Amino acid sequence: MHSILAVDDSASMRKMVSFTLMGAGYRVVEAVDGEDAFEKAMGASFDLVLTDQNMPRLDGLGLTRRLREDPRFKSIPILILTTESGDQMKQAGRAAGATGWLVKPFDPTRLLDVIQKVIR
Repeated sequence: MHSILAVDDSASMRKMVSFTLMGAGYRVVEAVDGEDAFEKAMGASFDLVLTDQNMPRLDGLGLTRRLREDPRFKSIPILILTTESGDQMKQAGRAAGATGWLVKPFDPTRLLDVIQKVIR
């Protein structure tokens, strides 16, 4: 079973994402922001990270950069799920090392399709 780290400062968004992912057979660990996610990532193994962009303490781009510095996360897919859809933000995501970008509100079928394409 693949394990996914789901990061969002919105409890309701974390629950919707977790419900969607667990319903598709993934194991999900939730984190409340980038700092919480980084701590959890250092203590466990994940097959994919799905993170919000705008969060307190450490945003999605900052989390992505920090994870990419760790050799264990060099090839782990990192998807950013956010309300931000501008080209500049997407370029910043790519520069930080994000694998992909999904815009909220998310379509559960599309989310699962993208995850199935990038997860190893």
